Amino acid sequence: MAQSGPDFSMAEFLGAISDSVRPSAARPIVVRAAELERLPADQVHNPTTLSIAGRLPTVSFEIFRQTIPPGLSSDMQRHHHETVHYVISGTGHSEVEDETEPWSAGDFVYTPPWTWHRHYNDSADEPVEFLTIENSRLLGLLGVGRRQSAGLATMAEARAKFGEEQS
Repeated sequence: MAQSGPDFSMAEFLGAISDSVRPSAARPIVVRAAELERLPADQVHNPTTLSIAGRLPTVSFEIFRQTIPPGLSSDMQRHHHETVHYVISGTGHSEVEDETEPWSAGDFVYTPPWTWHRHYNDSADEPVEFLTIENSRLLGLLGVGRRQSAGLATMAEARAKFGEEQS
């Protein structure tokens, strides 16, 4: 089955998704916290720690545990997939395009597709812990996933780096 291009068929793609999860030793129903796979720092592009629950038998979405150290932030980035962060612990705020919103433990933070965004830990002492869920796997299977990072830049710097006017 073609995953993109002229031979791609949405019907074939959807038909290939199993009606039920087929667990195995390689793709278990439960992945323990100690079994999360930490992404190498050179793949993260910011001071946060990202660990993926990659062995779960999900087809269309990815699940991560993200830690933002005290007083730091994620990078200014945008991507085609949607993301929801559940705040496990800590307090902070997020910039999503021209909006800034505070959040704390128990809140959900939504990042729409292709919007510049950055998440900040407002504490000088405690890390922020997120459970991050995104539909990046589905978009990757469809061949339409894209991500850009401007590093630890401001919104204006990100827009300038990628040649955009303020919206």
